[in-house]
Amino acid sequence: MPDLAQSTQTALQTFFERPLATTLSRHRTISAEAHVLALFHAAATEVPAYRDFLQKQGIDAAGIQDFAAFQALPLMTKANYMRAYPLPPRCRHGRLAECEMVAVSSGSTGTPLFWPRALTHELDVAARFEQVFSSFHAAPGNTQRSTLAVICFALGTWVGGMYTATCCRYLAQKGYALSVVTPGNNKAEIYRAVTELAPHFEQTVLIGYPPFIKDVIDTGIAQGIAWSDYSIKMIYAGEVFSEEWRSLVCERGGAHTPAHDTASLYGTADAGVLGNETPLSITLRRFFARTPAAARALFGESRLPTLLQYDPLSRFFEVHEGTLVVTGDNGVPLVRYHIADQGGIIPYETMLNLVREWPGNPLSDETNTASLQHDDYALPFVYLFGRADFTVSYFGANIYPENITVGLEQPVITEWVTGKFVLEVKEQADQNKRLHVTVELLPNVNSSPEKRDVIATSIHTQLLRLNSEFTHYVPAEYQHPDVTLLAAGDTTYFPAGVKHRYTRKPLQGKSVV
Repeated sequence: MPDLAQSTQTALQTFFERPLATTLSRHRTISAEAHVLALFHAAATEVPAYRDFLQKQGIDAAGIQDFAAFQALPLMTKANYMRAYPLPPRCRHGRLAECEMVAVSSGSTGTPLFWPRALTHELDVAARFEQVFSSFHAAPGNTQRSTLAVICFALGTWVGGMYTATCCRYLAQKGYALSVVTPGNNKAEIYRAVTELAPHFEQTVLIGYPPFIKDVIDTGIAQGIAWSDYSIKMIYAGEVFSEEWRSLVCERGGAHTPAHDTASLYGTADAGVLGNETPLSITLRRFFARTPAAARALFGESRLPTLLQYDPLSRFFEVHEGTLVVTGDNGVPLVRYHIADQGGIIPYETMLNLVREWPGNPLSDETNTASLQHDDYALPFVYLFGRADFTVSYFGANIYPENITVGLEQPVITEWVTGKFVLEVKEQADQNKRLHVTVELLPNVNSSPEKRDVIATSIHTQLLRLNSEFTHYVPAEYQHPDVTLLAAGDTTYFPAGVKHRYTRKPLQGKSVV
């Protein structure tokens, strides 16, 4: 059994001494396929549960000697592995005690699970934060800016808050001009931290779930906070959002260059942070948002996915039937783990070549391209959609919450609504079905027929622009949605303190009026 203290010291030394550019360039000279094959053999040797998992399926680990054989290995899932074996046997050497931190998943797809991690796993994930804060100019160097990082994720056993705070501290210890404050999702404490601490820094970074960050910005404005005084930047995780949403929040927060002032992380309790947005990926996504035909041609959907870049030597992606599979080291090593998010992967050069085929693309300007590619290290792209079970079917067309979101993020409407809504198909008394959207109003905003009409028209317009299935499948007389406006915090549709769901399925055999 390896010396845990020695391996931890080695990992710390490597993290502090190895430049980010070296870390993110390794994939050019080290085979990612060989790397995951080595991780497989280590797991088959050192992880009791995985040994048993393979044996029960008649697999001899010694016979897996090339990448093709690796790709034929059975997928790990929550059902066949995570819930089938106790936690300690899923850890290396069967020792849970080798992991000094434990997080819990949200349980949004079932019973919550515990996910352990050691410092070595956190250091690996810290590189994702390092890449983002480097693009924010917090890294050592001539352009370094003193930075206040405000952790707005919930603190406790949930993975986001503690993991983020820990990784940010590692960056500070590496020489990043970074100070961390952890008010969590307590808005009063966030405002106190910002108003009292932010004036002492050159920039302030708000880190949290997208809807909560927007709420912090909007409520702060109502309380007289001048966000533009603090050179605000934002890091998000946890939800897909539109580029209209990003532009709106940047405008309200005084962030003038969205591609360089924001970044979204692809993070899970299972695997840590798997990828992150870069200025290049954001610029490309904003182009796809302006060019729905290009987005449909590339992603095959009438909705815009989150588009990120990833290090295949940290988290290795495969695609299984349109969903993502990941391999990576963690407290519970993951080997071909079916993370089940809808999405895909695109090699770096393939992405750039595909984008260049479209007129008006951002890569047509060589100066702009050189600037965007300066720090992206030719990393491959991964994209992911919101979960498929959040769609509704209407006349055979899949209607996505992302389509509705864009309709609510148009000028004027954003002054009325919080951004939360519930999408559903309701069956009327005559047995005809109608697309229905229930929308939450901002505090102190009243409902009116005029507002309902403006919102319904905006949603209709964006559905026609973004969703070709809706345009071609739904008869014209059924395309205009019905809209209901409810007060903020309505207990039926928008209760406080619970995770919001953007869709509701009709009750089987029931008429919903």
